[in-house]
Amino acid sequence: MGQGSDWVEVDRDNRVRRVEALCGERGVQLTALRRQVMGLVAGSAAPLTAYALIDELARLQGRPVAPPTVYRTLDFLVENGFVIKVESRNAFAICDRPGHHHHGILLICTRCGTTDEVDDHDLDAALSRRASASDFKIDKQMVELEGVCGRCLAG
Repeated sequence: MGQGSDWVEVDRDNRVRRVEALCGERGVQLTALRRQVMGLVAGSAAPLTAYALIDELARLQGRPVAPPTVYRTLDFLVENGFVIKVESRNAFAICDRPGHHHHGILLICTRCGTTDEVDDHDLDAALSRRASASDFKIDKQMVELEGVCGRCLAG
């Protein structure tokens, strides 16, 4: 295994440990399946669909995995701010700051598929003001922008 993949594994393991700690602080359980799904999402450079996760879990476990179980697991990870749902792709990406509520901008590279979450408090305030002026209550906010990341532009 090359150095690049070693770093991915270390980063994935660190992310999973951080989520375990947050679950402990919040008094919620990180079950074996939640831990496994978290590890798969954290170890992927690009967002994964639920069916990609189901296929990989079935391969790892050597048996079929029920889709509803994986969807409930993903719901838990999203609700707790550990994973981000990329709505436009119906896929799931790791959160760079686990545990916080996602109100940012998601930058999605159309070449390599990587995502980057960026917070912009000015944009949040502008959207809130506009919604308020329209007598609209925002329940969920995620702005997704598609383009080409710096690595792909450079390469």
